Amino acid sequence: MQFAELKQLYDLPFFELIQRSRKVHESHWPENEVQLCTLLSIKTGGCSEDCSYCAQSARYSTGVDAERLMEKEDILDRARAARENGSTRFCMGAAWKGVKDGTKRFDQVLDIVRDVSALGMEVCTTLGELGETEAEKLKDAGVTAYNHNIDTSPEHYTNIVSTHTFQDRLNTLRHVQDAGMSVCSGGILGLGESTDDRLKMLEILSNFNPQPESVPINSLVPIPGTPMAESQGVDSFEVVRMIAIARIAIPNAKVRLSAGRKQMSEELQTLCFFAGANSIFYGDKLLTTGNPQSEADLKLLQKLGLSPQKPNPRLESPDAEDNRPLEPALA
Repeated sequence: MQFAELKQLYDLPFFELIQRSRKVHESHWPENEVQLCTLLSIKTGGCSEDCSYCAQSARYSTGVDAERLMEKEDILDRARAARENGSTRFCMGAAWKGVKDGTKRFDQVLDIVRDVSALGMEVCTTLGELGETEAEKLKDAGVTAYNHNIDTSPEHYTNIVSTHTFQDRLNTLRHVQDAGMSVCSGGILGLGESTDDRLKMLEILSNFNPQPESVPINSLVPIPGTPMAESQGVDSFEVVRMIAIARIAIPNAKVRLSAGRKQMSEELQTLCFFAGANSIFYGDKLLTTGNPQSEADLKLLQKLGLSPQKPNPRLESPDAEDNRPLEPALA
C-alpha cells in the first residue's frame, strides 16, 4: 500500500478502522489461533551499535552486562521447555552488529540452530546484519524466519541510530528473502516519531516482495541509561490503530503484539487481537525486558476462545508476486 492509502485508513473513525481490519483478519485468518513465540537472548549485552532505545548497547550504562554466547545445552533446555509450555516458534537473539561466515561464533550459532530445528519447532534468529552467504547458511541449518526490524521511517531512522543505515537494514532483509527464509520485520512505537513516520514504516513493509511473514509491533519500554529513557508511553488507541493498519496493509502476515505488552491490560490486549494481532511473545522475559507470565497468557486466550497455533517447522517463505517490485519503496 502507498502512504496516501495508509493515511486515509489512519484518518478513519476508530470503530470503522477496526471493523475494516477485523474483516481482513477473518478472511485471511479464520481459525481463531494465536502464534506463541518464545524469545531467548543467547548472547546478551556488549553490542557495538548505538541504537538509542536498546539496553544492550555497550555505549550506555543500563545495568546489562556483556555476556558470552550461551552454551548449546542450556539453549536446548530452554527450547524444550518452551515447546512443552506451548510455544511453536523459538526465537534466538544475539547482541551483535552482525555475523560473518567463517567465524567461530557463526559456526556455533549454526550448530545451535541445527539442534533446535530438530526439536520440531519453527526457528527464528535475530543476529544483526547478514550477507548473502550467511543468510544461505542459516537457511540450510534450519532457520525458518529471520527477525530484523526496520523500526521506523527512513527519515526518522538517523535520529535513533548512527552506526548503520536504514539501507543496511533493507540489504539484510533482501539477503534473507533471497535465501528463502521468511522475513520477520516490524517497528517500534514511541521513538519520538510522528504518525507519518509510523505510516511510512508500514508502507515500506507492505511493499516488500514478498511481504513479511510476520510483523512485530513493539511499544517502546524506556530503559534507564539509554537516550530514550525519558520517552513518553504510546497512547493505547495509537497501538490499536497501528495493529489494525498493519493487518489491512499486510493481510497474510502474523501481526505480533511484542515489546510493551507487559504494560497492557487484558482489555487492551483483547482489542489488539480483535483488530488483527495473532502472534505474541510468550514467556517470562523478552530479551532484557519483562513479559506477561505464561499462565496468564493462556488464561486470557482461553477467555477469548483463542487457541495456540501449531508449529510449521517446514515453513516456506511467501512467494513473490509478479506484479510487485522486488525492492521495497523508499519514497
